Amino acid sequence: MQAEYRQRREQLMAKIGNGTGIFRSAPMAVMHNDVEYAYRQDSDFFYLTGFNEPEAVAVLAPHHAEHRFVLFVQPKDREKEVWTGYRCGVDAAKEIYGADEAYPITELDEKLPQYLEKADRIYYHLGRDRSFNDKILGHYQSLLRTYPKRGTGPIAIEDTGPILHSMRLIKSEAELSLMRQAAAIAIEAHNHAMEFAAPGRYEYEIQAEIEHIFRLRGGMGPAYPSIVASGVNACVLHYIENVRQIQDKDLLLIDAGCAYGYYNSDITRTFPVGGKFTPEQKALYEIVLSAQKQAIAQVQPGNTFKSVHDTAVRVLTEGLVELGILKGEIDKLIEEEKYKPYYMHRTSHWLGLDVHDVGVYQHGEDKPQILQPGQILTVEPGIYIVPDTKLAEDQPETDRRWVGIGIRIEDDVLVTPNGHEVLTAGVPKEVDEVER
Repeated sequence: MQAEYRQRREQLMAKIGNGTGIFRSAPMAVMHNDVEYAYRQDSDFFYLTGFNEPEAVAVLAPHHAEHRFVLFVQPKDREKEVWTGYRCGVDAAKEIYGADEAYPITELDEKLPQYLEKADRIYYHLGRDRSFNDKILGHYQSLLRTYPKRGTGPIAIEDTGPILHSMRLIKSEAELSLMRQAAAIAIEAHNHAMEFAAPGRYEYEIQAEIEHIFRLRGGMGPAYPSIVASGVNACVLHYIENVRQIQDKDLLLIDAGCAYGYYNSDITRTFPVGGKFTPEQKALYEIVLSAQKQAIAQVQPGNTFKSVHDTAVRVLTEGLVELGILKGEIDKLIEEEKYKPYYMHRTSHWLGLDVHDVGVYQHGEDKPQILQPGQILTVEPGIYIVPDTKLAEDQPETDRRWVGIGIRIEDDVLVTPNGHEVLTAGVPKEVDEVER
């Protein structure tokens, strides 16, 4: 993978020209008191370096004569490594990660100016760490003050996101391989969960089975907190308590994905735990399934990202009108968003190193994002008849037989040169497949 990281750095440096890019590693996160969560690197930092330690800074200076890629890292420290694990150290930062030069992180303030003083701008994302933001701004202001004497140095700070995130949006073959594996593990876990789930079991039992498979197959663990929502819990979009005992007539909504090699999958299925849908459950499920299929059909190069959502919304609205849950003319209901009490989220998001991955969805009001080969997005329509739904104006009271039903179906879809590929098609979703 080092050749892959090098290629990404070269591509980015070609885009920033005479600028200098600065990227900081993610901090450690505290679970409680002096116990920390397992470390997870900042996605931008990892994308460019593959380096998986905290307290590190990467500098890209394409204009520098000798040091175009520089790493500042924690030095080797035998005593600390006994407690918290091995460190790469300064020497290995060059040998293993391909840095042209490497320094201890403590030398950042001393060494950084030499990589900034001939740059025309600094590329840096102002993150959550205000003290580090202030450090970079301090270097920038110092160089601005001396600019009249030298006639060189950065005269602007530009966010790294627009350039770097457009790169991350198109997945390489190496990335696709990792995402296919993340999908394959999640497929196995979902299929096992469908077999394992039964009335009387608790939601957390299903969660345990799913996440066991994630780790058993070499995954890093869940890509996000697993949602195992039975009955009315499925009407809570991000329900993660997973404590309810599952009842015989319940639907079970499982939204769970696997992280593998830092890349993520994201799958949702909803199925009747007792083996058969009730008539009401089946009617709503068939609407959601139809909406998802028609939305997936819109995933074609040259189509807009927005067309996927618009298609799902229309199918869902038509179905809710047919069932009498909504009333009115379809176009007007969509224009006035009268469907939103029952479908309140978007249909898709980008997927990759982050579950809700980077990349713009719209280039201004009249310039929608166009789908291109190599992009991966989720397609996940749903219907949620929340018990205390606030109805849209002029809409009928919801018949009690629908209340408490929540359904979502989600797949990960790759845009291909000639259409699309559903990476998560291995999990059943047809009515006769999820019934038993």
